[in-house]
Amino acid sequence: MSDSPRSQTSQTAIFALAIGAAIIGLTLILLALGINVLEAGGQFVGSLYPPIAVTTEGAQIRDLYTVVFIIAVVIFLVVEGLILWTVIRYRRKPTDVNLPPQTHGNNIAEFVWTVVPTIIVIFMFIVSWQTLNAVDASSPDAQTKIRAVAGQFQWQFEYLSPDGNTVLYTENIPLVSAGGGMMVPAGRTVQLQLFVSPKDVIHAFYVPQFLFKRDVVPGRNTSFDFTVDAADAGQTFRGQCAELCGVGHFTMLFEVKALTETDFDAWLAGKVAEANATPPPPPSGGPAPSGGAAGETLQVSASGIKYEQSSLTATAGAPFHIQFENKDQGTPHNVAIHQGSSTGTEVFKGEIFSGVATKVYDVPALDAGSYAFVCTVHPTMTGTLTVQ
Repeated sequence: MSDSPRSQTSQTAIFALAIGAAIIGLTLILLALGINVLEAGGQFVGSLYPPIAVTTEGAQIRDLYTVVFIIAVVIFLVVEGLILWTVIRYRRKPTDVNLPPQTHGNNIAEFVWTVVPTIIVIFMFIVSWQTLNAVDASSPDAQTKIRAVAGQFQWQFEYLSPDGNTVLYTENIPLVSAGGGMMVPAGRTVQLQLFVSPKDVIHAFYVPQFLFKRDVVPGRNTSFDFTVDAADAGQTFRGQCAELCGVGHFTMLFEVKALTETDFDAWLAGKVAEANATPPPPPSGGPAPSGGAAGETLQVSASGIKYEQSSLTATAGAPFHIQFENKDQGTPHNVAIHQGSSTGTEVFKGEIFSGVATKVYDVPALDAGSYAFVCTVHPTMTGTLTVQ
């Protein structure tokens, strides 16, 4: 004879109390170990979410993620709850010797598990479509236009005139920490164009805090608008190529710094004036004219995003030349000298130029000691210079 309904209810209650006691016991153990349960729980939930968005479009993506996440959590809790309830309520007992009544087909259940998922899918399609259209929007009236040029293995940023074609200034250094990076005005709509040479490979523009990634495909013009929140002016955001593009993929890092609108306009005007005041470089492929510095000439070459020489030696107290050959076609490099190590004080910086080309740098006299020569564009390119 099977248990009475009252007995089954009592057993279910005891089982639920046992589970609750286990949860409380585990919580007390964690507290005794000095673990903040609420903080740990908050960190766990936070790890399931993308970074805090710093752009208007990123906020819309995060809102969409929240909607999908809540739907997924509700479905998970309902399904797992029903499974646990079924296991507890209908578990087999020692006195159960016969199969319970078997039910085949239930129109209401079939209707529910068909209609409800369909409604959820239609809803998610609509909100995803709306978000996608908003994020991919590109307006010709954008106030600031920038072109990100990708190539193996570096980023360049071209600041364009309102027509979106004329280049006002080109930044060859992708990292803010190295004196370059992509500057954007916070609170103002920025239109970003993505470009890569038809002879190059696929790259991807990705800034985690933008919550947005877009492929840079050879032969395809891609552009989109974004607006960094005005409250984030002064912040710097890390970016990278998110498409495996070759052996130098790890060097394709860049940084985006948000400035106030006034500071950005002043910065761009200064860079344009500085670029216009710079004399034109010598023809590509030939050495630059020497400034008259005396002394020895050191040979340095770059290939495959690295220097072919790992160490150099120069005479202390005497100026010298560095004849630098950039063998990486279309990739900008230079030679800068830092005191002590690659992160030390910069004592000399040679002109950045794209290969294939050669330039001669005139380096002033240095005190005896240990130095590092570094590529400003690619800080992973380093070597040792000993002055004695």
